[in-house]
Amino acid sequence: MCLIFTCGEHTFRKEVEGYEGLVCRCYNCGNYSGSVIKSHPWFTFCFIPVIPLSIKGYEDISCRICNFQQPLEHRQDVQAMRRGADGTPGVPLQQQQQPPGVPAQGLPQGWGQKAPEPNQPMQYR
Repeated sequence: MCLIFTCGEHTFRKEVEGYEGLVCRCYNCGNYSGSVIKSHPWFTFCFIPVIPLSIKGYEDISCRICNFQQPLEHRQDVQAMRRGADGTPGVPLQQQQQPPGVPAQGLPQGWGQKAPEPNQPMQYR
């Protein structure tokens, strides 16, 4: 009779509460694909998690492109973006100022003072 046993390690991951849906910049590759992940590594025996290798787990910023991981405590810019308990973002959004002379429900942003004429040919300068 031959019995085969396998041992290994598996990591369970989930998003950290307060950082759900937050996307930040990866310091390794420069892409905006980092997310705040909490990792819990476990020792496995026959593909069954048996012993946790960490009691509290690790809170890291993990890049989905280059798989670079950086501890959350080293990124104060991301910690400032944490949402409060009531769901409000940690960093307040900038208030949009209307230029003088343009009504609040006037032209869309970026048009300046007047809208372009319809059906005019494009002008290359």
